[in-house]
Amino acid sequence: PRPALFNQVNLIALRSEEGVDRLKPGLTGWAQVNGRDELAIPEKVSLDVEYMERRSFWFDIKILWLTMLKVVKRVGVSH
Repeated sequence: PRPALFNQVNLIALRSEEGVDRLKPGLTGWAQVNGRDELAIPEKVSLDVEYMERRSFWFDIKILWLTMLKVVKRVGVSH
């Protein structure tokens, strides 16, 4: 998952509760390709947990591919 900002206290706390904080942060993540800032914090954490459970080389490749598609298509860009 992408690192949380220092002021995202709720996100940091929920990730710690679920053990997601033990994962190495990355450039993109499962939550980012599934809604990014449009997601509520509990939903982001749920997707981070799903990533933690499904983690594999091919799942990472899928996330990178989806990230590239979303960047090219400018999906979810609000600014």
